[in-house]
This record gives sequence, structure tokens and C-alpha cells, in this order.
Amino acid sequence: MSSMPGGKAIVDTLLKEDVNHVFGLIGSAGMEIFDALHGTPEIRFIGVRDERTGTHMADGYARAANRAGVIIAGQNGPGATNLVTGLAQAAAAYSPVIALAGSLSSGHVYRDAFQEVDQQALLRPVTKKTWTATQARRLPEMVHEAFRTALAPRRGPVALNLPRDILAEVVDFDDGPSGWRGELAPAADVDSIARAALFLAGSARPLILAGGGVKNGRCHKVVLQLAELLHAPVVMSPGHGDAIPCGHPLYAGQMGPRGNLVATDLARRADVILAIGTRIGFNTTFYSHHNLNPHATIIQVETDPLALGRFMPIALGLFGDAGTVTAQLCRELAGHTATHAMRWREDFQRKRAALLKTRDEDGARVTTPLQPATLFKILRDISPEDSMFTMDAGTLCLQATDQMRYAQPPSLFTPLDFGLVGFSYACGLGVKLACPTRTVVSLMGDGGFGMTMSEIGTAVMHGINSICVVMNNGCWGAEKAYQRDFFGGRYIGADVSNPPYDKVAELFGAAGFQVDEAAQLEPALQAALVCGKPAIIDVQIDPNALYSFRRDSFKHRDPKK
Repeated sequence: MSSMPGGKAIVDTLLKEDVNHVFGLIGSAGMEIFDALHGTPEIRFIGVRDERTGTHMADGYARAANRAGVIIAGQNGPGATNLVTGLAQAAAAYSPVIALAGSLSSGHVYRDAFQEVDQQALLRPVTKKTWTATQARRLPEMVHEAFRTALAPRRGPVALNLPRDILAEVVDFDDGPSGWRGELAPAADVDSIARAALFLAGSARPLILAGGGVKNGRCHKVVLQLAELLHAPVVMSPGHGDAIPCGHPLYAGQMGPRGNLVATDLARRADVILAIGTRIGFNTTFYSHHNLNPHATIIQVETDPLALGRFMPIALGLFGDAGTVTAQLCRELAGHTATHAMRWREDFQRKRAALLKTRDEDGARVTTPLQPATLFKILRDISPEDSMFTMDAGTLCLQATDQMRYAQPPSLFTPLDFGLVGFSYACGLGVKLACPTRTVVSLMGDGGFGMTMSEIGTAVMHGINSICVVMNNGCWGAEKAYQRDFFGGRYIGADVSNPPYDKVAELFGAAGFQVDEAAQLEPALQAALVCGKPAIIDVQIDPNALYSFRRDSFKHRDPKK
């Protein structure tokens, strides 16, 4: 045992959890934690400009590093309320973010004290679990429990509220209960594996639908081994187009309303669909069979038993880890020769090649104002093989999600489950810290970047050299598309007036580039890649290049009215 303030005990416990990056915004309620971090060079503290964007950084870091991301809100009240949006995003993405929130002194609770808010009630709906510390001596135990909870299947964010008097209290600490967590990779039962193998072996049109469980489990190699055994194309749920490397001949891209037509057509025609590590949920299906063959035999593999058959009827549910169950299926099907599926595979590959050719032809058409397809083609051509892309919500990013080259998983980070505008740039800073040797490109609309551009200062201060491409069309594109298509072009609140973002970047000390026409784009991207600074590229995009993604939501509207 040793005597120390509660704040120092928390930092010591973070060290025991092998934490090497912490994001946060200082505040008086958490000063003992920050003072302890000052004396702990093993942990790099990234001071942010807003707790929301700091949480997005922790989220991106967690997804890219495959470990917990830590965010500290040093101020009770406003500091904690700012966490809510970031934690809700992390919860929707099953991202293991740990929020340590400074809280009101215990003796001031329920007295209308300065900056008082019920943080326990506030954070509970957007986390996997929320605690409030009540004894200084138990702080190490609670921090270990936060990590254990965040990282246990199914992963998700947690919040620990830390009253300032408990952080300041000096007591004798031991390490508390062990922070040990086993690597949980449950296997499916033998009989279910045998049944699944029979379905797959008899399929003439097999399809693998890979979701977040494949990406987060880093198990693309075994998934591809099974795909090759079956001659099964691999489609991915939206937001997980990087579940397998895009260069593989069975890679089909993302399916469904936010995917591409070739991948979606596969899902509409497949006779057996093996859904690995996916809920087969909203973004994949919009809860309908419009993009999924209603007569297909669906085998679903999920580590969450409650997800099996929850949204779509299935023939067989396999409760288990995506990689472990896939390896079981490979062993069960060893020696299988799927000659009857060769025509299916070859037909897919012809259509996929035609799709890629069409995309490149569309992107090669140089027009002013610049079209999204041109930007996407140049990004595909210029971005290094190791590139990691972060996306925002909004019409331009939704158009981009299936267009990039995801060569080295993981390489795509999106807010699709929560649809959050203002996510991408901050997320990219966290991704870059997790993978400092890889290229990180963040795509954002101009509205979303305006929400979060203060974090350019964080990037400059800490030398986080990501590239942000601002697709600037001067409007809230998704909503303007709906107003155009379903509300007779009666625009209100749709247009956005922006400063020159390249100049804003330069004022912060970053590299800024302005692109008004296609010929300027490639030189700007090349310069951003080698500038050795955080880079912002302000690209002027055709404001009419809008698309209504959720047309189903406006079936009740007559577009002529």
C-alpha cells in the first residue's frame, strides 16, 4: 500500500491498464488527475478544445488501436454535458471509450451548487454502464472495472463520475481487484457448425456478408479463406467496407441503401447468405427485404445472442466470435470443391470490373464546378495503400463511403450508426495517434467542419499530421436535397456561409490548400501528403451534386407539392 491522492491513484491504474494516450480538457473538478498526469511521462496527454470532439478522438483511437480510448472531462456540469454526443456516437458504434468525468463535491449534491447536474442520470442512456465513485479507496477497482466493462463483448463506452473531494482525498491504496481480462473468442456448437456447412456446401449462389465483427476482430484472413473455398463474393455492411482488403478478387464493397448496386444485387440474388459479425440492421437493410433475398437461407454469426434473428428472419444462428466460428466452418468444409458456384463468382467479377470502370470514367470527366466523382477518383489514385479514411455524415460523405480504396484493414471509420455531423476530423486525429505511420485522410462537408475546426489547434500543438478534405458546397447537403426533392425547393436554413478554410488552417499554423477546379486537386493532395504538418484542403464542390439517400422517409410527400 502507498498513500496518495485519489487523482494519482487513477493515473497509476491507467498505467497498469497500459494506457499511453489520454484525451481531455482540463477543469477544476479533475485537477488532481491532471497534476498526476503531469508527473507521468509514460502517458501522452492530448489537450482538446471541446469534450465532444475529444470523445470523438478517443473513439477513433479506440477503433484504430483495438483498445480502450480514454477521455477526461475535467469540469463537472458543462464538461460532462459536452460528453453526451460523443458517447452516444461511441455507443452506436460499439466503441470502447472510457470517460472520466470530474463531478461535484459529495457534500454539495442536491444543493443547487455551482455547475450541478445529475451526471449519473445524464450519461447512463449513452453508455454501456455509468458509475459514480463514493469512496476514494475504491478508485483503482472502479477504473479497472471501467476497462473490463468497456472491452467485454459487446464493447461500448462507459463513464465514471469522480467527485472532486474523492479525487483530492489522500488514503492508502492498493491496486484493488485484478484488471485481468481473458481474450474471449467463443466457438459455436459442433452440431450448428455441421448444419451451416451443409447449407453452404449446397449453395450455387453463396454470399458472405461481413460486418463490424469481422473488422473489429481483425479476422479478414480466415473470412477470405472461407470465401475462396465457397467461391463466395464478400459484401460488407455500410461503414465496414474495410472488413476485408479491397484488392481481393472476391471483394464486392458495401451493400444496401448506402452501398453499390453490384453488391446489393448479390444480396438480392444469393441463395445462401452467411452474415458474419453483423446485426443485419438498419443501414444494411432499412429493415426490409428490398435489398436482401427474402427466400435466401441466412446463417448469422454474432457474439451477441440477442442480435441473432433480431431484425431479419434467419435459418440458423451461430452464437460465437466471428473469427473463431469462421475458422470452424473452414475446417468443416476442408476439401470442399464449389465448382457449382464458379459461374456465380465469374458473373460477379465481370459486373464488379464494369462498376469500377464506370466510376473511373465518371471521375475522369473534368467539369467546373468540381463533381464529387472527380474528387473520389483522384483520392483513389493518389492515396497511399496504407491510407485510413474517416467520414462524416451528410450527402457527400455518404457518396464517398463505398468509393475509397480500403487496402489495409482497418481503414474506414464512420458515424453511420448515429449519423453524426462533425465527427470525422476529430476522429481522424485519434486514428492518426493510434497509427502514426499510416496516412489518415478525413472527409468532411463544410458544415460539419465548421462545427469542429477549432481542433486544428489541437492537431498543430501536438503534431498530429492528418489530412482533412473539406468538401465545400456551401450548404447542409442532405437536408437541402430533401427540400429540393420533396418540398418544392422551399429552402430554409440550408445554405452555409463559410470562411476560406485553407486560410483558417494557416492562421492556426497548419498547411492550407484551396482547390477551385479539378487541375488543382492532385497537386494539393500531393503537397498535403508531404508537408509534414496537419493539412486542410478546402475543395469547392458543385452545390447541385446532391442526393436524397433516405427517399423512403418521404414516401408520404408528393415531390410536386
